[in-house]
Amino acid sequence: MKQLAQYQDGRLEIQEVPQPTPPPAGVLVRTTHSVVSVGTEKMKVEQARMNLLQKARARPDQVRKVLETARNLGWRSALEKVRNRLESPTPLGYSTAGIVVAVDPANTRFRVGDRVACGGAECAFHAEFIAVPDLLAAPVPAAVPNWQAAYTTLGSIALHAVRQTEPQLGDRVLVLGQGLIGLLLTNLLTLAGARVMAVDLLPARRPFSRAMGAEHTVILGEQNLREEVRAWTDGYGVDAVVLCTATQSNTPIEQAAEACRDRGRLVDVGITHIELPWKLFNEKELEVRFSRSYGPGRYDLNYEWGGHDYPVGYVRWTEQRNFQACLQLMAEQKLRLEALTTRRVPFLQALPVYQALGAGGADVGIVLEYPAAAEETGPPGGATPPIQAQRPAGADLAQKLSSPVTRLDVIGAGNFARTMLLPHLRGQIPFGTVVNQTALSANHVKTKFGFQRAETEAQRVFEAAGSAAVIIATRHHLHAPLVKAAVATGRHVFVEKPICLTRAELAELDTAVAASQATVQVGFNRRFAPASQELQRLLAAAPGPKSLSYRVMAGTLDPQHWMANFSESGGRVLGEVCHFLDYFRFLLRAEPVRVFAQTTWPATGRQACPDSVAVQVEFADGSSGQLDYSAAGDPAFPKESFTVFASGLVAEVVNFLELRVYRGRKRRTRSYSSKGHAEQMAAWRRFLLGETGHPFPYGASRGSMELTFAVLDSIQQARAVQLA
Repeated sequence: MKQLAQYQDGRLEIQEVPQPTPPPAGVLVRTTHSVVSVGTEKMKVEQARMNLLQKARARPDQVRKVLETARNLGWRSALEKVRNRLESPTPLGYSTAGIVVAVDPANTRFRVGDRVACGGAECAFHAEFIAVPDLLAAPVPAAVPNWQAAYTTLGSIALHAVRQTEPQLGDRVLVLGQGLIGLLLTNLLTLAGARVMAVDLLPARRPFSRAMGAEHTVILGEQNLREEVRAWTDGYGVDAVVLCTATQSNTPIEQAAEACRDRGRLVDVGITHIELPWKLFNEKELEVRFSRSYGPGRYDLNYEWGGHDYPVGYVRWTEQRNFQACLQLMAEQKLRLEALTTRRVPFLQALPVYQALGAGGADVGIVLEYPAAAEETGPPGGATPPIQAQRPAGADLAQKLSSPVTRLDVIGAGNFARTMLLPHLRGQIPFGTVVNQTALSANHVKTKFGFQRAETEAQRVFEAAGSAAVIIATRHHLHAPLVKAAVATGRHVFVEKPICLTRAELAELDTAVAASQATVQVGFNRRFAPASQELQRLLAAAPGPKSLSYRVMAGTLDPQHWMANFSESGGRVLGEVCHFLDYFRFLLRAEPVRVFAQTTWPATGRQACPDSVAVQVEFADGSSGQLDYSAAGDPAFPKESFTVFASGLVAEVVNFLELRVYRGRKRRTRSYSSKGHAEQMAAWRRFLLGETGHPFPYGASRGSMELTFAVLDSIQQARAVQLA
């Protein structure tokens, strides 16, 4: 791919460079448009063209770093460091828009084909492809063209400055500097109900200021700013001044202070030399604020690259939410971007644009347009290859144990384990150690169920000697690490679903299970329910493919529930939908070959993970499974119900409590009382005691996780996904 690069000797090149990959939980974007930040990038170009002495005067902070290196490592090392810096190219650009072409598996907001606006001088470069973390990208509304969406980052800088200014309806605000950011600020301040006086050095900026909503424009050198402010404010002075200048002179600060009314506010946005005249600032008791980039979250690695958003109740307007606000203003046609866009230039012709910047060109808004490409539905270079479902040797151990296990340990004895698992095993097998996060809870379970010991560290279980099995019923992100640790010590494992949260973890489990004589059973209990066993017997006698339609009224997920924390739960698809995908494989007795899935409830706003999904699975024998997993609906409707169509047979199941069979023009109804938890525990207990073979080997369950990962791929890529 091609990218614009700048060298510190002043050279600018469009280079052929390797294509990036999506960062963790991020996206790969094919750039369609980017905006040249005329002020910032002109400054970078001019600094690059300076000689060493001029660079030192312009960047005393860098000189101090060189001197510090010389003191610590010697002048030779310091000079080598300077030489390397001057020889190294740096990227330009930080405000772009494009189309998502690849999505990291941990990302839940974006799909291949989504249009996004992107920001960040660390990633949103002038390049044909960019790799962007989740919170530095925002979805583009349908009504907003990409060339406008490319202004989002620049608009967010101006919007954050408006928020720092806190204008009241009718306030008079002076915007000093009418470059690109200053003009956007003028537009946004008028939208906030303020009256704006625009100030600049260039007469050519006057029509732009008027177009952006300025009530009055002052050109320094042609008009007297003091007298213009006095006349415009009836002698009081402006309520606030926003500085959008870039200069080493202190004149803008002095002009701003003089223009402010008593107890006025000064907000600095540009890179301006600031020395506060004490007498003037003290007498007026002026408030000084700085506006840092796009808003809260900027320069916080945990936010931008770690994906840790700030709670909206504490930080209303983060940089991501500022992105969204700007895009909404564009959708409502309130940002006057046509008025400030002076040129739209093909990306490959960008070099003359930068030469004009250095020569003092009169451009304001310059949009770079990238070569047109086919609208891809997968990553560049072709579609995502089919998923290869590896089945590790030795993972399907089904023989009886030569000797029974001597005890059962439990890691994670929360409400689910205490109500759905342990009651079916108490008194049937010796209980050893129970591990829970809090000591009080662990001790309570120890006393209630008769465990020998209570611990808060899972490692204590694996250090104990003897033949043992273990139940793992922790939060989802701990499942895979604990299973690996358990099988490494030869323990037979029962783990609640899901067994893992990523394909990488699944591959690690494959290796661990293949290298051990231990067995692993996943808590897909519905296949053990009495209604399921009866229904499978009936379907086995019906020839040909079957069609299964499963409906789950899951209910709205409380944003405060731990399941809403993606890092702990993996989201509802991995954490819950996997149950029903496994049931498809169990009941239809065939392997999936293709899946298409979509979200049916917006995965935006307060709840970032998909809350509702619709899934269509095609099986090798022609059978099909349709799943409608929905957070919408009414609680009066059964939580789980499904219908299966087969040759000469229709069957309905409601909450696994009732099975209705339609056959031979007659309906027969049977009632049951279990979803399979008791039956699964009983089957596993018999295996642990050496009475039967393994009821549900690892190799049979891992295919359900592969199918779940394929569903996530289909959601993210908005296309059907082929399985091997």
